Amino acid sequence: MNKEYQILLFYCYADIKDPFSFKNTHHFFCIKNNIKGRIIISSEGINGTVSGKQKDCKKYMNELSNNKLFSEIDFKVEWSDLNAFNKINVRVKSEIVNSGLNSKDLLKNKGKYIEPKEFKSIIKNPPKDVTILDVRSNYEHKIGKFKNAVTLDIDNFRDFQSKISEIDDKIKKTDKVITYCTGGVKCEKASAFLKENGYENVYQLHGGIIKYGIEEGGENFDGKCYVFDERIVKDVNSINPIVIGKCYVTNQKTDRMVNCANILCNKHFPLSNKGAKIFNGCCSEDCLKNGKVREFDGSGFYQKKLNGYNPYIGLDKSKFSKTTGKLFDS
Repeated sequence: MNKEYQILLFYCYADIKDPFSFKNTHHFFCIKNNIKGRIIISSEGINGTVSGKQKDCKKYMNELSNNKLFSEIDFKVEWSDLNAFNKINVRVKSEIVNSGLNSKDLLKNKGKYIEPKEFKSIIKNPPKDVTILDVRSNYEHKIGKFKNAVTLDIDNFRDFQSKISEIDDKIKKTDKVITYCTGGVKCEKASAFLKENGYENVYQLHGGIIKYGIEEGGENFDGKCYVFDERIVKDVNSINPIVIGKCYVTNQKTDRMVNCANILCNKHFPLSNKGAKIFNGCCSEDCLKNGKVREFDGSGFYQKKLNGYNPYIGLDKSKFSKTTGKLFDS
């Protein structure tokens, strides 16, 4: 394997007493060890996707794994030709995934894990009393999902709890329900919420779509997986892949996911090459003609502004290389 970079997807629910202090320490560790990506710190734990060269990613995994707070952390490790990020962004938020499900006792009754190997056999021939439930947002499951999975009409995971009536209409409370998401973090709370609402037999795919792809080849995952880095989507299924995404403009099949080129819209949507030419990377004629339109380069990825966030605040400038943008060894 000649790929130089690794991409790490991870989360861990943990009781972090002082999230801001931990954030600062962790932030500086990332900078010093050339780790880039997005990390959320909360009093309830840590959630992130980061990337870097193999030796730096190994240091990063050791740093977290050796912290007793994160003894149960599970890294999903992928290889890449390129770094998946161009900066580090570490933030403190109220939750490690925006759910609106803030009860500290909720996770005490979460769904049991189903490992990828067992899930693979279930999804090949699902029994009648088993329901596979996708807890992700519309733009995610429209570009890729497991065969025959139940999906929900939600724009953000925080809307999941408002869909309990829709879930009740689609799933029997006596069914075996297996939830899944990208890396597993949403399912921790989603599975617990379902149990709290009367579902008797709830499980969650351990490590989500990404772990399933790494360990079992992604069989019977249709389309591509939406990811929260500069790739936007990634291949998961190396066994029986198909394209399910439909271009928002032309309705042609496509597996490319973009953000609208109009900065005021920024909608996530599938876009074919033909569709991109019609509105120059915008989702509609209105977006093309109104507002600030960014140049469409084919990727559909536009770097977000940091809104005043400075990843290097607090650093001793004498230790910072103006040439390389890296921290000197101490």
